[in-house]
Amino acid sequence: MCQLLGMNCNTPTDVTFSFAGFAQRGGRTDHHADGWGIAFFEGKGLRHFVDHQPASESPVAELIRRYPIKSRNVIAHIRKATQGEVALQNCHPFVRELWGRYWVFAHNGDLQGFEPRLHANFRPVGNTDSERAFCWLLQELWKSHAGTPSVAELTLTLRELTPRIAQHGRFNFLLSNGDALWAHCSTHLWYVERRHPFAHAQLADEDLSVDFAQHTTPQDRVAVVVTAPLTVNEQWTAFQPGELKVFVDGQAVADAAPG
Repeated sequence: MCQLLGMNCNTPTDVTFSFAGFAQRGGRTDHHADGWGIAFFEGKGLRHFVDHQPASESPVAELIRRYPIKSRNVIAHIRKATQGEVALQNCHPFVRELWGRYWVFAHNGDLQGFEPRLHANFRPVGNTDSERAFCWLLQELWKSHAGTPSVAELTLTLRELTPRIAQHGRFNFLLSNGDALWAHCSTHLWYVERRHPFAHAQLADEDLSVDFAQHTTPQDRVAVVVTAPLTVNEQWTAFQPGELKVFVDGQAVADAAPG
């Protein structure tokens, strides 16, 4: 099954430490070797990298590990294919435009029998259940709101839409429009909120540690969401199955109880 990594912050922050450990799960410390991808929001712009090679071997992933791109919202994914061949067009995260903003989506799970009717504005390029789900979510968000909704309004609509997909199987996902990071758990998802006083952290998948206090200010807040905890000495919190959370400025601001 695929794995997810998301980061939401109140100030632009690099994700190199978390990504260094996460990428090792793409073929080295775990078997998710069917491609990977990462997207960084920068204002209204977006840096988007995908590769069908394993993340642990990809030269593009090595670039990301060494290039401290700073962003307030990041979504990364390493793939273990369940639907769709190993190909560039099937690598997450997927990107679409809605209301003049980029939207980014990545999914971990397997949806059976999910074949929604999609109109011309939202059609998948590849042949994964994940991209179909993303297209349908954006289509239904567009139908539900006449103009650009607030984060709170989007969260309410996502609470209504998500169970309609989740009934088809495992539907762990990350979604962002650059303003917030939404995370939904069907089976496994964890998060940690880093804030002052910042501490030392040790990766679980690589012999690498960092003292966040040396790289932050007392005002910084960073939330990291992942399929399985990345560090061995931080207090990670498990999502409940069916739970939807939204993160803004590095902290969880709303959640939905299991349905």
